[in-house]
Amino acid sequence: MKKSVFNIAALFLGVTAFSQNIQTVTNSKGPVLGYSADSGVKILTVGGNKFKDLNRNGKLDKYEDWRLPVDERAKDLASKMSVEQIAGLMLYSGHQSVPAPAEGFRAGKYNGMFYKESGAKAFDLTDQQKKFLKEDNLRHVLVTTVESPEIAAKWSNNIQAYIEGLGLGIPANNSTDPRHSATVTAEFNEGAGGQISLWPDGLAMGATFDPELVKKFGNIAAQEYRALGISTALSPQIDLGTEPRWYRIAYVFSESPELTADLGRGYIDGFQTTIGSKNGWGIKSVNAMVKHWPGGGPEEGGRDGHWAMGKYAVYPGNNFHNHVKPFTEGAFKLNGGTKEASAVMPYYTISFNQDTKNGENVGNGYSKYLITDLLRGKYKYDGVVCTDWLITADEPKSPGGFAGKPWGAEKLSIAERHYKVLEAGVDQFGGNNDKAPVLEAYQMGVKEHGEKAYRAKFEQSAVRLLRNFFRTGLFENPYVNTDETKKIVGNPEFMKAGYEAQVKSIVMLKNKANILPIKERKTAYIPKRYSPATFNWWGIYTGPSLEYPVDIEKVKQHFNVTDDPAKADFALVFVKSPHSEEGGYSDVDAKEGGNGYVPISLQYQTYTATEAREKSIAAGDPVVAPNVHDRTFKNKTSTATNFTDLLAIENAYKAMNGKPVIVSITASKPMIFNEFEKHADAILMNFNVSNQAVVDIVTGKYEPSGLLPLQMPANMATVEKQKEDVPYDMETHKDSEGHNYDFGYGMNWSGVIKDARTQKYYKQ
Repeated sequence: MKKSVFNIAALFLGVTAFSQNIQTVTNSKGPVLGYSADSGVKILTVGGNKFKDLNRNGKLDKYEDWRLPVDERAKDLASKMSVEQIAGLMLYSGHQSVPAPAEGFRAGKYNGMFYKESGAKAFDLTDQQKKFLKEDNLRHVLVTTVESPEIAAKWSNNIQAYIEGLGLGIPANNSTDPRHSATVTAEFNEGAGGQISLWPDGLAMGATFDPELVKKFGNIAAQEYRALGISTALSPQIDLGTEPRWYRIAYVFSESPELTADLGRGYIDGFQTTIGSKNGWGIKSVNAMVKHWPGGGPEEGGRDGHWAMGKYAVYPGNNFHNHVKPFTEGAFKLNGGTKEASAVMPYYTISFNQDTKNGENVGNGYSKYLITDLLRGKYKYDGVVCTDWLITADEPKSPGGFAGKPWGAEKLSIAERHYKVLEAGVDQFGGNNDKAPVLEAYQMGVKEHGEKAYRAKFEQSAVRLLRNFFRTGLFENPYVNTDETKKIVGNPEFMKAGYEAQVKSIVMLKNKANILPIKERKTAYIPKRYSPATFNWWGIYTGPSLEYPVDIEKVKQHFNVTDDPAKADFALVFVKSPHSEEGGYSDVDAKEGGNGYVPISLQYQTYTATEAREKSIAAGDPVVAPNVHDRTFKNKTSTATNFTDLLAIENAYKAMNGKPVIVSITASKPMIFNEFEKHADAILMNFNVSNQAVVDIVTGKYEPSGLLPLQMPANMATVEKQKEDVPYDMETHKDSEGHNYDFGYGMNWSGVIKDARTQKYYKQ
């Protein structure tokens, strides 16, 4: 125990108080107990030890006894829970923001008013939160944006204090999507950035080829999560990046089953392990919910399963078994004492024609074959299985709309969808705050299987869910010390480790005539970057802008900066990989008589899909597009919204008139280099880390060491001809120096990197 004023008081007095009227009690040979003085919970003394009387019955129940094994405690508590309480435990909340905004899917009110008019504190609970915690018995809360670490911690304490006095005293298991990456890009990482250590994520972490670094990240991130009151990470994403056009490829580690398995294992070991604990679990552990079973990477044409346009994953290369490997060989075979990821999330997609038992094509969360027969049966996984968010909600009016994702179960009622999910073997419903459809589904189960059998099924799920509370010490002390939160989250040591990891993730692809590093104080021309008007993930409009893509004042610490290329010694051009606004579907095309499906291009210039499939592998939208039986986009055209990035490179090349041009690319997926590579003397590629890290490599403060976690295709023809489920099956770009931009390729100051990493993770 750290010798802070707070803990010294605990040692001498046995009971002490800190913020928000929370008390702590110490055990000489056991855990510190934390409870709210307002909850009605009392402390029992048995055999010289202290215990929390969570159900306030005046005696020590098994689930309250921290000396007993986790499973014994979980089974005892599950047996005491009503069906309504178990139904609430099966819920996983929609996205919660602290404080809640006035609009959007995270909106909330405080005593009937929006936050700014309410007079509420930022860490107060919303009316909606109080309802789903009390009336719906919900205990799994997804946290997104927070005003500050201290506010997040106080809000978490408020939740725990509010529910501790309810029913059996079950605490909240708060969770988050990834929040350590440099920028927010989507609904599933909108809590990213801010006052927390910033690390490479997804492909950026994959580019390090370093499982030990990923484990170190997990250990540090877990400390920050627990200080925020968060005990479950909705990560890592260990899908294979075998389809280069896929939107979510930015968040996978690589296309290699072996590398992805090793990085996933390191990530989960880092998060779940409390160092010094006998079995790995403890008060510094964070549950990892690994995703997306059985691998969401092989999306047909690169379209994503968040939308009906991308509901199908396809396997033209019959390579399903490799997509499972990161789970079976990584997430379920940990080196640490926790043994396996505590939870698994299936993806939205229909793994097309992979159900060899029933021949059923339904979303992975609905598939009894994928969950019960494979995951539970063949691979013996007995942790929590939680659906991805909103798979039981109704779909939108268009295949390109954003709403529910009931793929394969579109014609069922909401309650029937819940029942089908339960029958598949799933324990929990992501993004559902309402217990009513779960209770309806329970009654369907009773009618089909009998009360005893379905009660037992519910208790089995409750035990799986409760293990993750007991293992992480939530029943003993779910509260956080906000003074400690301020010291831990985003502290200088963690920030430095994260930044150094960002640098390690940057890949140098080209360094003609060893132009890099530039250590002398030369004059740099850095063109401003034009960002076109866009609609983001949530459909919110952002106007166009023209601004420097990097902090110019920081650059001036190393170089003189000019807006006149004639006065510059070299140009440093910052661009982003080609981006397609439609994501594979166009309402305009559909309105004009087409099927709505358009190509996803990886090049800047206008692209026509002359090499695309004549006929799609999968198709069918029984509700919103019943007449579309073919999703081909052959001979259709698309243009990247940021084609001006190509112009920026070309114009810099012309303006520099033979002087060096260095191109820095922030990439979210593979891209076509043959449009501009010849105009660049040096190319640095990063996967969404800070541009300052790029500058530190340009100046020679750090040496590049990153390796490509994915192939970079030679052209769009090879992209169209590759198979969505197969890695390493594209012709790769060969640059002017004779180097192929293949998986595992990267350069340092000495040339092409050949080290232990490239030996271990060669293409297989």
